[in-house]
Amino acid sequence: MKDIITVMKFTMKDMLKRKSFIISTIIILILILVGFNIPNILKTFDKEKFITKLLIVDNDDIFEGKLELLKKEDLGYQIEVAKESFDNIKERIEANKIDGAIEVEKKENNINIRYIVESASIMSEMPENLINALEELYTNIQIEKLDLTRDELLAITPNFSYELMQTSEEVSGNILVMMLMSIVLFYAIYFCAYQVSSSITTEKTSKIIETLVTSTSPKNIVLGKTLGIGIVGLIQMILIVVTTIVSAKVFLEKGVLEAVLDLSNINLYLGVITIIYFILGYFVYSLLYALTGSTVSKPEDIQSANSPIAILAVVGFYLSYFTMMNPTSNLNLFASLFPISAPFCMPFRIMMGLAKGGDVVLSIIILIVTILIIAKIAIKIYSNAILNYGSKMSFKDIISIYKDK
Repeated sequence: MKDIITVMKFTMKDMLKRKSFIISTIIILILILVGFNIPNILKTFDKEKFITKLLIVDNDDIFEGKLELLKKEDLGYQIEVAKESFDNIKERIEANKIDGAIEVEKKENNINIRYIVESASIMSEMPENLINALEELYTNIQIEKLDLTRDELLAITPNFSYELMQTSEEVSGNILVMMLMSIVLFYAIYFCAYQVSSSITTEKTSKIIETLVTSTSPKNIVLGKTLGIGIVGLIQMILIVVTTIVSAKVFLEKGVLEAVLDLSNINLYLGVITIIYFILGYFVYSLLYALTGSTVSKPEDIQSANSPIAILAVVGFYLSYFTMMNPTSNLNLFASLFPISAPFCMPFRIMMGLAKGGDVVLSIIILIVTILIIAKIAIKIYSNAILNYGSKMSFKDIISIYKDK
């Protein structure tokens, strides 16, 4: 155990000193800070540059002077109401005093709406929300003329409310939150695990391994390196998550994040479960990468050797990702138990309230058994191939080495 801790500390120091790790972490944190500050950055500029200035022209007084009510609505435009000729509208658009104009006129029983812009190739689409607001305003004006009672008015203009319901009372949660967290967890596990393969191959190339094998056993090297890189990866993930949460709280206006993402199901239990599955998922893939890393002796061969594991990881991720579209399906249950997809699927099955206690325990047991099997194979291959400085070994060579007593 002491040797494992020694190798773990050595690996952690090596990882933390790497410029690639430091730079990538700083870049990620900066991108998070900048991303959450985009609304504030935009506010520092002239607001008129970001608000389309539109002129509404009602020369026939179709709306009976009530177009000013549109200014009170949050339609995303800076609205001006006036009576102008087409020549004046054209002159104002060309002088950049307005970005466009909406001219309304009545022809028999029809209301004609003309959208005037400088170039139809730039602004070819009509502002639908503003057009809808005009239609609603006109309808309300005509209804008021009918002198209807309050009950009659409510009968023809009811307030529609919308509610999403589901037949399964257990399922809850925001699918978008689950998918985003699944992506974050996948990349955290994948890239941390990949570092194990890269570290093993690099040390074999630099002959550091010869010093290590004379000081401790190959098993301690594999487990120590896996633990060291995993701890660094977990620290990096926690730092990114904390930075994201703090940035969202500090830089976003109150209620903005909650309006987009339903975070009501995120609690301490889910956080602990997510960390557990990160650790277990990391061990599954890191030991697989340790196996592939021990079969090559040149850094340029790492990518090709890791390709099967990368494909396996992508298959596991997409299996969990797409089954979230139908979380109550048997395939989603399978994805939460299958070891290559369970780390990405089970935490979010728990978030949805679908995972029973027995499912979680069974999933963890399957992952632990998988880790022990892969660890045994990886350590055996690593032990026999540790001083191989030749070309990359074939699958047949790996089988032969594993069988070699």
